[in-house]
Amino acid sequence: EEILVEYSFDQIGEHTGWLKSVRKKKVSIIIPKKGEKLNLVEVSKRNAELLLGEIRLKKAKRKELVVKPILHLQDDLGMEISPIRIEAFDNSNIHGSNPVAGMVTFINGKPKKSEYRKFHIKTVKGIDDFASMHEVVSRRYSRQIKENKALPDLILIDGGKGQLSAAKSALDSLGLGYITIVGLAKRLEEVYKPGVSDPQNISKTSPGLYLLRKIRDEVHRYAITFHRKIRDKSMMKSIFDDISGMGPKRVKKLWDSFKTFKDIQNSTKEEIHLKTGFPIKISEQILIVSK
Repeated sequence: EEILVEYSFDQIGEHTGWLKSVRKKKVSIIIPKKGEKLNLVEVSKRNAELLLGEIRLKKAKRKELVVKPILHLQDDLGMEISPIRIEAFDNSNIHGSNPVAGMVTFINGKPKKSEYRKFHIKTVKGIDDFASMHEVVSRRYSRQIKENKALPDLILIDGGKGQLSAAKSALDSLGLGYITIVGLAKRLEEVYKPGVSDPQNISKTSPGLYLLRKIRDEVHRYAITFHRKIRDKSMMKSIFDDISGMGPKRVKKLWDSFKTFKDIQNSTKEEIHLKTGFPIKISEQILIVSK
């Protein structure tokens, strides 16, 4: 029935009328000058100040938990928030064959390997790093939006202005243009922002730049390792197909059981038999062919 406020303000009458329409009963806005109601306002004010202090303390503690390279990176890039969650992308292909991409996630400066992701390029024909980057970024974040999952504070693209522009275009098309995105060019280790022709003025000794390089190197390693695995499978698939009794399902089973072609070479026929369940004769032929 009554709302007590510390000071008078404009349009009290209009506010009172609106509150009455909402409550369906009379509401009074009162500025008490003395007595119990004034005491109630003062208690409310003190409680609000205490709550505000607690909120500020929590924010300060959170900032203390953020590692220094993250704070340096925030300053280097002029970001309003600390880039706690960073996701990075890199494409990998050789002469356009078996094009793939990798994405790594770092949280508070440390890799979160359970959130690494691999991508087969599906819509791009031939060698087109820009179109491939657009596809991968679009697929990643359209899915995150659909599944209501976490979005990054910062996106790092392993590449120069072209790859960065393609990734930015994908973000914009999804309504995610507000997410900070940068590219780290390989040759001069320079950081670029979308729409800015010159690299960012970041000290080469900055802990923030060192962190970006670390993340870039990790996503490059991850993408190229994935590409080599796919390439090895592609190269050796026809050889294993020629073995009698080795259909597509058994070829897949073989690659599910061994991470690399070298692992197959270093095995025995008995180990292949135990891991795959293949007959010993087929396991022996696999070993012979792989040598």
